[in-house]
Amino acid sequence: MKNYFSSNFKLGVLGGGQLGRMLLAETQKFDIHTSILDADSNAPCAQICNEFHQGDLLDYDTVYNFGKQVDLLTIEIENVNIDALDTLEAEGLTIYPKPKNLRTIQNKAHQKVFYHDKGIPTADFSRFTSLEELKHSIHNEAISFPFVWKSARFGYDGNGVKIVKSIHDLNNLPSGECIAEKLVPFKNELAVIVARNAKGETKTYPVVEMEFHPEANQVEYVICPARIEAHVAQKAREVALKVADTFGFVGLLAVEMFQTEDDQILVNEVAPRTHNSGHYSIEASYTNQFEQHLRSILNLPLGNTDSKVTGIMVNLVGAEGYTGEVVYENIEEILKINGVTPHIYGKRTTKPFRKMGHVTIVNEDINEARKIAQQVKETIKVIAK
Repeated sequence: MKNYFSSNFKLGVLGGGQLGRMLLAETQKFDIHTSILDADSNAPCAQICNEFHQGDLLDYDTVYNFGKQVDLLTIEIENVNIDALDTLEAEGLTIYPKPKNLRTIQNKAHQKVFYHDKGIPTADFSRFTSLEELKHSIHNEAISFPFVWKSARFGYDGNGVKIVKSIHDLNNLPSGECIAEKLVPFKNELAVIVARNAKGETKTYPVVEMEFHPEANQVEYVICPARIEAHVAQKAREVALKVADTFGFVGLLAVEMFQTEDDQILVNEVAPRTHNSGHYSIEASYTNQFEQHLRSILNLPLGNTDSKVTGIMVNLVGAEGYTGEVVYENIEEILKINGVTPHIYGKRTTKPFRKMGHVTIVNEDINEARKIAQQVKETIKVIAK
């Protein structure tokens, strides 16, 4: 077996945000030399990785030249230059997730077509090359309201998604490629993280339930385990495994789904990396998602995905009306509560709805954990000086 630990092996990571920062805690635990590429010289990873390279993740030459300096390449964000990855892979560099998977996943229209073609349950949709083409279809009554508009590229954290109830809701949306998706009445938004290594060994984390902020369309709470019936949880895990196996995926794949009113499981979208829905695992699981990501891309035995205890995650996002040097108001108050652990992402500047950190609540009792999560949410405020 290749020696990754306390050796000359170099792991390259495209992206230096908070996901990379939490991954670095695990590479440091294993003493794996880690090199990061990010456009921002003040990225959360910049000061704590072994090597930091500043550069544009969408620029071919930058990504290619970075890849030539590492032994294995992975990502913490999917919006990277895939052409450069294709070239590096052809030249023999091991890249996980595979570039062909990233090419499909980073475009939501391609992702939806993939599900449709492979018999993976998903909401009905139509794809359009432009916003004008979508408007033309509405005018000709080929599409009816309401529906969910999604930008094919560069959507994240509620950006690039909008529920459209009238033609006026399309005003000020980006003009590029998009999809119109049937609005699905659902009971719950669920997620399952699948780990899969190159040997084909797979493990799923327990199904989590996501509660969203109504205005920002960002996840406010992630609850593990999801408060759903066992047969629904089993179905969700099976669908997630099918998605990972159909992709031939290597790495960590977060599969977001809807549980419909009649308990069908529909895949919404996937993230080919560690994910917000798995942050609870740092405190609550035997093997957290960041360690598991390393195990999967390095083709090591996968760790135990069971939870030791109920875990709930609360996102810490910048409060509305505040932009500037960040202050975490009342953080001392939440630290007084048993089972509460804050994670601060190292972003010095806050702005409305920017992800600045998260808090994990662990408790033997899921209802008590949910109450404490609410208390934490209402107590800590991310404001500016």
